[in-house]
Amino acid sequence: MITINKRLQKVSEFIKGDYLADIGSDHAYLPIYAITNKIVSKAIAGEVIKGPYEASIQNVQYYQLDDAINVKLGDGLTVLDHNNKVDSITICGMGGPLIAKILAEGQNKLTNHPRLILQSNIQSYPIRLWLEEAGYTITNEEIMEEKKHIYEIIVADKLDCDMVLTEQERKFGPLLLQQRNEYFNRKWTHELQSLKAIAQQLDPSIHHNRLAEVDTEIKLISEVLNYEN
Repeated sequence: MITINKRLQKVSEFIKGDYLADIGSDHAYLPIYAITNKIVSKAIAGEVIKGPYEASIQNVQYYQLDDAINVKLGDGLTVLDHNNKVDSITICGMGGPLIAKILAEGQNKLTNHPRLILQSNIQSYPIRLWLEEAGYTITNEEIMEEKKHIYEIIVADKLDCDMVLTEQERKFGPLLLQQRNEYFNRKWTHELQSLKAIAQQLDPSIHHNRLAEVDTEIKLISEVLNYEN
């Protein structure tokens, strides 16, 4: 039985349906885990780089899951057919801007309206903005820590209603704002301290625009943390 890290275990809890596509599959660990734990019965493991692609094939063969997991080499959602019947798509371990780019470029592969389970390492704002514009609704959010790094997981489904987010919700997460757990507070306290340090190093006469951006970020985060207190 394969073991995976706590972050991917949490991602696996949100997989729905019988058919998973894991994009940027990191050696196919998540698809193998999902199959062996009977979360799904078939999966696609997509890799964009040849090395991880070959490693994924080896892992799938090792666990004798060749009939259940299709390892494909390709960029983002290009590994999916236009008429695919995928129920859930997972994209994990990337920055938010890259995840949003993958979704935007492969939007024509989402006609089946799969659940999207997106785990960003940094900058989740672009993901939430894309989901809002694409007519997806955020149905769950998690923030957690592993190996001293804080991760966010965003789960989105295609519902009948349209999601409309405030600027604050796009940045911090509409559901994470409601939860405000210790990891949320720790993440944004650290971000606030970093931004204040940057602001002190900027010369207002030279870096006027950048300083204005940083000050806006500081104000936004401060408002959220003060509201908690």
